[in-house]
Amino acid sequence: MKKRTVRILIGAVAFCLGVTSCDVLDLNDTTVLSDLAVWDTESATEMYITAAYKTFTDVSQVANSRSVYYDSYSDLMKSTAWDLYSHQYNKALLQTSAFTTGSAGAFECWNDVYGRIRRANVLLDEITRYGVSRYGEDWCNIRRAEVRLCRAFSYYRLIRVYGGVVLRTETSGTNGVDDGSYEADINRKRATEAESWDFVIKELQWAGEHLPESWAASWEGRATQKTAYGLISRMALFAGQWQVAIDAANKVKSLGGELAKDYAKVFQVDGGQDNSKEILFALYYLKGSVTHNYDRYNRPFGDNAVYNTQVYAEHVPTAELADLYEFKDGTEFQWNTYAENHADPYVDREPRFQATVMYNGCKWEGRTIQTYVGGSDGFTAFTQSGSTNGHTCTGYYLRKYLQENNSTFVTDYSWQYDAVLRYAEVLLNKAEAYAQLDYDKYSAEALGALNEVRKRVGLPEKTLTDASDKDSFMALLRKERCVELAGEGFRYWDLRRWKLAENVVNGQNAHGVKITKANDGTFSYEKLACDGGSPRIFLEKYYYFSLPTSETANNKLCENNPYW
Repeated sequence: MKKRTVRILIGAVAFCLGVTSCDVLDLNDTTVLSDLAVWDTESATEMYITAAYKTFTDVSQVANSRSVYYDSYSDLMKSTAWDLYSHQYNKALLQTSAFTTGSAGAFECWNDVYGRIRRANVLLDEITRYGVSRYGEDWCNIRRAEVRLCRAFSYYRLIRVYGGVVLRTETSGTNGVDDGSYEADINRKRATEAESWDFVIKELQWAGEHLPESWAASWEGRATQKTAYGLISRMALFAGQWQVAIDAANKVKSLGGELAKDYAKVFQVDGGQDNSKEILFALYYLKGSVTHNYDRYNRPFGDNAVYNTQVYAEHVPTAELADLYEFKDGTEFQWNTYAENHADPYVDREPRFQATVMYNGCKWEGRTIQTYVGGSDGFTAFTQSGSTNGHTCTGYYLRKYLQENNSTFVTDYSWQYDAVLRYAEVLLNKAEAYAQLDYDKYSAEALGALNEVRKRVGLPEKTLTDASDKDSFMALLRKERCVELAGEGFRYWDLRRWKLAENVVNGQNAHGVKITKANDGTFSYEKLACDGGSPRIFLEKYYYFSLPTSETANNKLCENNPYW
């Protein structure tokens, strides 16, 4: 991504996305400030409006990996801590007590997200009351579109956890803005899940019609039409609105959506590649002012000695993920057959493996990663207490998003962006939607979108021989989503919307590879479970978690989900 984009967005927008002491953004009622302070200068107004984007930073996989690294609730990634670092991942997977009536446990977000929605509703009301007279209707419609897009994303965060939600907008309240603060507005029924998704999609469609195709250089990085339609392609899959997803994906393409050439460089701040056509929306950070700790929390254990500091490797890829990556020629990886053509299980794998996973023998900052027992990055078994103290418990480390040769992460922290929405996802969304709509009729279109993603990394195309029916295509699609989007927070939510979590998670274990080095320098590999002895749990009722007691007790028309 261009440095200019990062610098401008951080200086103008992400300052208040990443800094919590920006008081004007945290007020419940902005009338305590004079209109002059917020609305009488365009720069102050813009800063106020862009605060709506904080709903995205709440769930940033890069900046908040300690609390919302969602792939570690799935089969693809493993948290190396039982209850350290504020981690809830393993307890959520291994304890039935993790979720109770009145609490969605690790996924509890009802009150916090409605706080975001309330602020969006107040802001939309103020744009009408104050903005139109000062800046004109056209200017205001663009800013309304931004806020409605952010509000739609907030509702998405709720619906994927709870199902149907209470729809509160700036116009639905009997006393004006329906922000839940007036007694007459508190009691309100939940919409159905279908109605809730329909609302989200319509909001994004409105946003897509009013957002600009691009912003002036001083505001580059804010949501655009491509952002809105890309999000529609995602939300429509949850809603089962297949044609809507297809149309939105095609709209993104018509607006210039395109895959960047080098997959690995998509996740590098200084990779020397323009990623602007692929990254449809991202959260940006800036060295020296708005930073996070992604490098410290995910670097391999051997970096402790290199930098004389503590690194944690809090999330590591599982064998389930690593084994999905094909060889460069498109053949499947299998432990019992790889040696027939390859001297090492990790050589000749496709580029996304190299860009996502650190493995025994790979090169990293001028040294060789050693994940074998006793190696510099060596294996430590996971137990249901404490943590592995920064060691891998799977034989792998995460590489995606780490900034190689960022030697100042100890003092300057990390500032790589979080690519929230990529064109690669949009293509996979389109492929799935075509298959679900009518695979017999649209197999060519479904395979075409899938193969566009594969072509970028040099893998051979899949054909009707590989996917003669919808079920076989969906198996390919699910695998492709895993290897393309690993570490970006999709897998857990995909399993929920496909209603496959009971099969993939419940009663299962994640696995790692314990590597032993012999005296002659050869390695032996043992695949073993890495959950500390207990099977994982995903019950049917987990598809819709319990609403908080505060909502069901105070809102007399709001019913809880079944089984809770």
